[in-house]
Amino acid sequence: MVSTELYRLSACEIRDLLRSNTITVEEYAKSLLSRVSARDNTVKAWVYLSPEYVLEQARALDKTLKDNRGPLFGIAIGIKDIMNTKDMPTEYGSPIYKGNNPTFDSAAVGILRAAGALIFGKTTTTEFAAVQKGTKTANPHNPAHTPGGSSSGSAAAVADFQVTLSVGTQTAGSIVRPASFNGIYGMKPTWNSISPEGEKTFSIHNDTFGFFARTVKDLELFADIFSLQDDEMPRSVDLKESVFAVLNPTDILGEGSKAALGSAAQLLRDSGARVEMIDLPDIFAKIIDMHTEILAHDGRIAFYKEYRLAPEKLNSQLIEYVTNKHQLSRKNYVMYLEESSSLRPQMDRLLSGYTALIAPSTLDAAPQGLEYTGNPVCNSLWTALHVPVINIPGFQSSDMPVGVSLIAPRYHDRQLLKVCEKVGEVFTRNGGWTSKV
Repeated sequence: MVSTELYRLSACEIRDLLRSNTITVEEYAKSLLSRVSARDNTVKAWVYLSPEYVLEQARALDKTLKDNRGPLFGIAIGIKDIMNTKDMPTEYGSPIYKGNNPTFDSAAVGILRAAGALIFGKTTTTEFAAVQKGTKTANPHNPAHTPGGSSSGSAAAVADFQVTLSVGTQTAGSIVRPASFNGIYGMKPTWNSISPEGEKTFSIHNDTFGFFARTVKDLELFADIFSLQDDEMPRSVDLKESVFAVLNPTDILGEGSKAALGSAAQLLRDSGARVEMIDLPDIFAKIIDMHTEILAHDGRIAFYKEYRLAPEKLNSQLIEYVTNKHQLSRKNYVMYLEESSSLRPQMDRLLSGYTALIAPSTLDAAPQGLEYTGNPVCNSLWTALHVPVINIPGFQSSDMPVGVSLIAPRYHDRQLLKVCEKVGEVFTRNGGWTSKV
């Protein structure tokens, strides 16, 4: 007998219960569906979810021979609706693709399905995961506030216990920002560590697949399934022997994020770690502006087809990209691509001098209103530099969650997870945030 509602358990806990035959996939799926039924009118995280099909999949999985059960056997995963699913609509958050039914899975969905996952449904996304105009989805901690975006539904559904795990993408701040706003873990791996095949492209230079979970151990399940590997074996982490860099707060941050950075630094010191408060070197001062212009150029290519097909159904921001409203030059585009590339090894060297770097995940707690998903300025730098980032929850402002970002050099994803396990334990235990959902 399991004393806790199944929908509240972590993926690792569900995995162990399924392996021991304590529960069935169908029982677990019914628990999740009961949660969705109770909360969907408030949170609205799903753009497609068929309870009948969820149970059909669950019963089929229950019939799988034990020796044929994959490492994610039965674990329910929400899929951001810019990823193709062979058995569910994929509409990219756009009226242009209403009723679109691809006949194949994206690479990532195919890998998850092959690992035995229960593909639970499609989560809301902003239009083509490319604009900051909000979706119908509300923040589960206060439905008057945004859950962030563009991976709005993926973050909200995990935070609200409607699904155990979910996946999303980040081109500016679409994993880390909603993870912070919803009080959960969100990981953006090193760029191009996971194939983007079968996902709607915005920027080939920045689009990065990532994932949401409520525990670090569950993030590690994703890392295992997608074969994230460092060149060196990850080392054990002792906070008393660790050195962290923490970015000095700037004037653009709200009080919640300033307080979170200060608390993070103090909690690490209290745990015996050495903390250095730093400013980034001036060579990185232009990277956010360069990233913004690169996105505009990439969007010009990515959304040209939709502009030709149905411009009246396309967001005005995307039309501005395609028509090059601001007369951006290709000369600058090439120059910014090359400059960004030259800055990446320099950031790797800086980060290599620390156990990890801690930076703000968001300007503050989630803004009020659903029309705007929030400013990604705290995330764009790290996306452009292709480094792995994990949002760690644990802090709060005005009864809303605020996270901080843990950052490592490129292709140090597994080491970052090792560090995150130790740091996350400290922050979630002592940071002051407790979810009430």
